[in-house]
Amino acid sequence: MAPLTLYLGNKNYSSWSLRPWLALRHARAEFSEVVIALATETTGAQIRAVSPAGRVPVLVHARDEGDLRIWDSLAICEYVNELYPDAQLWPRDAGARAVARSVAAEMHSGFAEFRAQMPMNVRARKPERARTPGVLEDIARIVSLWSECRSRLHSGGPFLFGAFSIADCMYAPVVSRFVTYEVPLKGAAAEYATAMQTLPAWKEWAEAGSGDPRIGRYE
Repeated sequence: MAPLTLYLGNKNYSSWSLRPWLALRHARAEFSEVVIALATETTGAQIRAVSPAGRVPVLVHARDEGDLRIWDSLAICEYVNELYPDAQLWPRDAGARAVARSVAAEMHSGFAEFRAQMPMNVRARKPERARTPGVLEDIARIVSLWSECRSRLHSGGPFLFGAFSIADCMYAPVVSRFVTYEVPLKGAAAEYATAMQTLPAWKEWAEAGSGDPRIGRYE
């Protein structure tokens, strides 16, 4: 068994689980994954058994001195970066790296209305979903961020800062939501969304998510 185990929620719905999963895949890490089904009678107990915060995802690193548990998506991504420095999960340039961390942190703590009104659902297509003023404001900010990163701070690659980074892990579920709710994109933002969807890891996650059991309150 691999020393790293990622506990995550259903792939069709769990946006926070997607983020560190992509980081691990990009780093070519050997890891096991355990999917905890959401919204069942035993979900809470299963998660609390592995997560001190009572949430997924959780990364457990089995070490001689005892298991290490990391229970936040961004913290897990940072830990993967430290375990696999050759994966270069942050930009090399100090200025771009600082901006990438700011962009990732804004996603981590912001866009609450967008996330609440447009939950992740990989297999669904819901173009008719109403967009509140707050959702439209969040979408405009995200598109502006993507466009600025792509036009000013990338180094020739297709992602926000050129090469794939933790910033892309953080915005991967947003790309998925834009597909689900058919949010129109153009220019650099559209090119970025396309680049994310062509990742082999993205396709692997989406295929697995599409086969997840349906959960009424998320559908």
